[in-house]
Amino acid sequence: MRCLIHLPLREENPFSFRETLCLRFHGAAIIITLFNWYAICSLSQVLDTRDVQVFKVTVNGQDAQFAFGEKHSFKGTPLEITFPNELRRGQEAIVEISFESSPQSSALQWLTPEQTSGKKHPFLFSQCQATHCRAIFPCQDTPAVKLTYYAEISVPKELVALMSANRDGDAPDPEDSAHRVYRFSQNVPVPCYLFALVVGALESRKIGPRTLVWAEKELVDKSAYEFSEAEAMLKAAEDLAGPYVWGQYDLLVLPPSFPYGGMENPCLTFVTPTLLAGDQSLSNVIAHEISHSWTGNLVTNKTWEHFWLNEGHTVYLERRIGGRLFGEQFRHFQALGGWRELQNTINTLGDKNPVTNLVINLDEVDPDVAYSSVPYEKGFALLFYLEQLLGGPDIFIGFLKAYVLQFAYKSIVTEDWKKFLYSYFKDKVDILDKVDWNSWFHAPGMPPVKPTYDMTLSNACVALSQRWIQAFLWLILTVQFLFQPPLPLSHVQRMQEVYDFNAIHNSEIRFRWLRLCIRSKWEEAIPLALKMATDQGRMKFTRPLFRDLYSFDKSRDLAVKTFLEHRASMHPVTSMLVGKDLKQDQ
Repeated sequence: MRCLIHLPLREENPFSFRETLCLRFHGAAIIITLFNWYAICSLSQVLDTRDVQVFKVTVNGQDAQFAFGEKHSFKGTPLEITFPNELRRGQEAIVEISFESSPQSSALQWLTPEQTSGKKHPFLFSQCQATHCRAIFPCQDTPAVKLTYYAEISVPKELVALMSANRDGDAPDPEDSAHRVYRFSQNVPVPCYLFALVVGALESRKIGPRTLVWAEKELVDKSAYEFSEAEAMLKAAEDLAGPYVWGQYDLLVLPPSFPYGGMENPCLTFVTPTLLAGDQSLSNVIAHEISHSWTGNLVTNKTWEHFWLNEGHTVYLERRIGGRLFGEQFRHFQALGGWRELQNTINTLGDKNPVTNLVINLDEVDPDVAYSSVPYEKGFALLFYLEQLLGGPDIFIGFLKAYVLQFAYKSIVTEDWKKFLYSYFKDKVDILDKVDWNSWFHAPGMPPVKPTYDMTLSNACVALSQRWIQAFLWLILTVQFLFQPPLPLSHVQRMQEVYDFNAIHNSEIRFRWLRLCIRSKWEEAIPLALKMATDQGRMKFTRPLFRDLYSFDKSRDLAVKTFLEHRASMHPVTSMLVGKDLKQDQ
């Protein structure tokens, strides 16, 4: 497998360099070459790496000195390149780095044929958020820096390569008749965490004028049905936030070990197969990833301390899309569920825990360890509160659209957002001054103010189709039980007799039901909970299930044993975090 990737950066950095990356793909090789990437210093360049070997560096064809700094536990190892000649500001330099990533790269998961649906071919996918791109190749691995790229990737003709970019066609490889070359271009600048690559035996189905669904052939038709509303969501988002600038919007359904519900890689959203409920009831995740095309990908948090700027705005826009498609009461219905999810998360983390701040301090804190629903739901709650404070949804969506226009293609911090808020609502400064900004941003626990929610949930459900009624009423039911003391075992057993929850395939409902069972100490549910915890690797499900099983004395040893048996097939981030939960840190 050969891969040529060109990454020119934006004007923030006045010099450029080229890199060459060699990965091992089950005995074959991927070669990635990056050039025209602007450096930031006339004498040297420091890049982020993690578990990457560097063999040679040249600058404009001349050998250059390089050295690794001190290794950090989770940040990796800085790579400093010293240029052989001093460069004038504005002068371009081509820096070529020959290196190889580790087979244990935290950004890559290599699946054997047995771990795929088709069982015939290996599979590779990347996951670079938050700081894992440095585990693929040396880079400026910060959302403060954005870049564009194009790529030519040669793969065995029975496989397909996809990237977080627009597809520019494919053709037989003139150098190898057993390969095809796939071409990609990403002309909108993106941070490194949105760099994505996947190689596998994939097929596609067209579900809209700008959307293909990609998956292994065993899942592709089911996926096409599940996500058929993508174009309606895209149109609603454009009406709310402005033009979609990325060209293509494709969806890729990954193998079960993918650790998140979705990942907003530009032009190619990655999603978990746990969304394939069979009734489109979990497609709100697609609305979320679509929304990132404006909030997150176009306007980006400058550092991960300000992650709420990405996620809070995206949840807000996601729910505005839901309101457009299914009614305003449905938006409130989702918002109320989000508030309860926030309560659950803060109960788990502790209301004094600093990671429950909206703006967190990540000094010597791994962003993966600090990850939770707080920036999503606390961030949304702030925006929902401001919407109600400043004149309602029609007024506030004007602010959101102006915010996207103001900061498009840029990376910002919370203070930039707040200054623009005050500027946009300059006639309502007296109202904004009454907001307890310090508590919202810098205090742990629940927000200082609870927004007002429309509580007529039954009316909201009536406005929806039968699939939404079934899915979301049961969702609310099980979420409510999780906030109460554990139910008596006899009650849980009776619920199973009456409703047969064990037969439900909706992953959100099944997850909550199994948590209820384990919390009520129903031993018969242990194998079902372990199966769900290991059949898929979405951390939203896997981590709480393993934690509950570890807390139950009858399943603790089995939970640890099962985790250790499955650890090698888990995504690296999932393995690390579940290991911490079960006191099995390596």
